[in-house]
Amino acid sequence: MGSLKVTLCAGVAVIAAAITPAAYAADGGGGIAVNPASPAPGADVALRVTGCEERTASAVSAAFVSDVKLTVTSEEGTLVGESRIRSSLEIGSYDITVICGDTRRTVALPVGETPSAPSSPVAPVKAGGGGAAAHIAADEDARTTGPGTAHAVTGLVLAGVAATAVALRSARRSRRTD
Repeated sequence: MGSLKVTLCAGVAVIAAAITPAAYAADGGGGIAVNPASPAPGADVALRVTGCEERTASAVSAAFVSDVKLTVTSEEGTLVGESRIRSSLEIGSYDITVICGDTRRTVALPVGETPSAPSSPVAPVKAGGGGAAAHIAADEDARTTGPGTAHAVTGLVLAGVAATAVALRSARRSRRTD
């Protein structure tokens, strides 16, 4: 039943991702789109450029770790490329300049704050030693007193049974060899 739930949740996530429109920063007709629209420092960004007659172009920005080489895709004249925003970058707006042949186009890219991570797990899974550790931690008497008389007697009985079994087996083997 658990794997069915996981499969259904994964299917819903894929469908939601497929029908949710992506966020793009565009320069209003210049044909430059950046995804995500307001990346955080250290984030990866994807660039899409339309309206360029060349098969390759380049994009430069002080926000990028390195210049981006844009190449044509199977779509009609769309150039794509990827880069990473510098992790040491200050929050603010940075220009991206796309050089396509003899033309230059520029778009402003707002670099936002890094989203804060949750302080604790949102949905922790009780698995492995985690569940047992909580149970043992709650039983304070078991930790301080150790095994009792019942445990000691059970251990001695089991040790006696094992010793008897070994002795009987040794006796049988010694009779066979005679």
